[in-house]
Amino acid sequence: MKPSPLTIRNLSVAYRKKPVLRDIEFEAPEGKLIGIVGPNGAGKSTLIKATLGLIPRLCGEVSIYGEPYARQRRRVGYVPQRESVDWDFPTNALDVVMMGRYGHLGWFRRPGRKERAIAMECLDKVGMSAYADRQISQLSGGQQQRIFLARALAQDADLYFMDEPFVGVDAATEKAIVALLGELKEQGKTVLVVHHDLATVEEYFDWLMLLNETIVAFGPVERTFTPEHLQTAYGGKLTLLGRDERSALILG
Repeated sequence: MKPSPLTIRNLSVAYRKKPVLRDIEFEAPEGKLIGIVGPNGAGKSTLIKATLGLIPRLCGEVSIYGEPYARQRRRVGYVPQRESVDWDFPTNALDVVMMGRYGHLGWFRRPGRKERAIAMECLDKVGMSAYADRQISQLSGGQQQRIFLARALAQDADLYFMDEPFVGVDAATEKAIVALLGELKEQGKTVLVVHHDLATVEEYFDWLMLLNETIVAFGPVERTFTPEHLQTAYGGKLTLLGRDERSALILG
């Protein structure tokens, strides 16, 4: 039996002895776009960081295609929150994207013509090829986000994690991200996306995780994106409008 792209068992995380995630268990299916939603402080970003070993876990096991993450790094792509990146670092857009190729090169090989061509192709896919030589500090927020998406593309991973990629971007960048997600799905990739806009969940994702310290629901959107599950996840902070009104969900 083919192993799942991502399997998590009994994962718990705490900050300063305060539980943030408790008893997280799930298997991500292959070739799906999976949204992760929940209220502020629900542990959405923490889940990704704990999975990637960026923060310590109290307990739990994570496997990527049946192996520990440390053995599968090349197969995993990560797009962090834009606010967590030092955009003043002196480098240009092309160099940032080429960083996505380092896992394919090994420690002692420098990127060459092939890697540059791949990086330029990825920049072109997100509409940023004209900015290849531009310092990243000189780019707008939406342009910076596209650069990180291009870097993830250049990595040619099988499993992607994206932490709130739609936050603070313009309409053109949002359209580019949606197109990229569609392309990754067509290639059979698995993508987990921390997301905040409930009104676009049905449009953007196949599967959904509703999270609030524990998993409230996980599965196909048509089964999980229900008023009952949403009220459980968000408590009294949610007002639900009819599905005929574009599934508008307004946080109170």
